[in-house]
Amino acid sequence: MPLRKWIRSANNAIEGILYAARTQRHVRYHLYSASATLILSYVLGVERTDFLIIAVAVVLVLLAEMVNTAIEYLVDMISPEYSEGARTAKDVAAGAVLITAFGAAVIGYIILFPYFSSVFERGIHVAKHSEQEITLISIILVLIVVVVLKAYFGKGHPLRGGMPSGHSALAFSFWIAITYSTEHFMASLLSFVSAVIIAHSRVSTKAHNAPEVIAGALLGSGITFLLFRVFS
Repeated sequence: MPLRKWIRSANNAIEGILYAARTQRHVRYHLYSASATLILSYVLGVERTDFLIIAVAVVLVLLAEMVNTAIEYLVDMISPEYSEGARTAKDVAAGAVLITAFGAAVIGYIILFPYFSSVFERGIHVAKHSEQEITLISIILVLIVVVVLKAYFGKGHPLRGGMPSGHSALAFSFWIAITYSTEHFMASLLSFVSAVIIAHSRVSTKAHNAPEVIAGALLGSGITFLLFRVFS
């Protein structure tokens, strides 16, 4: 089935992300930096075009780091013994990461400096955002935290098993987002019931145990609730 093949491919790709985050501390540092940069951009009220540029820069840094990790493993597999060529290949790959990170830092400085100047002139003020924008950053942050936690605990697969349950985290994140966005009791109730059904299905299919599902639910709803309280 095409859908099943796509899910398997997606699972393998996310497994690569988890492996990189689990084994490479620099990948974890970049994920932390990405989360902090996104939150800071929202706090400062960075305009949409500037935000897109920052987001692309963050993605490029993560991409470069993961490609560097893949090259290192490939070189170690092809040349397990020390060789000058293998060392050069690793150094060039690491240099590519350094250039990308340095460029992202310069871009961040150019874009964010006027916003920081405004803070010193007018004082600290948390910018407000639409429900759609808050929902977007909530999903991104929930996914990042799930990846980091799964990498930390080192158990399960990205779409099956491990602490916490990503499905439950996203389902309850959407419940909070729908509740704030619609302010309608029935919409909130239906989304909550849907989230509970999704969480229960993870336990009934033995993809997760109860603590993993509960942790995912608390994680997704907690992050989303906090972001809506701060930015809405």
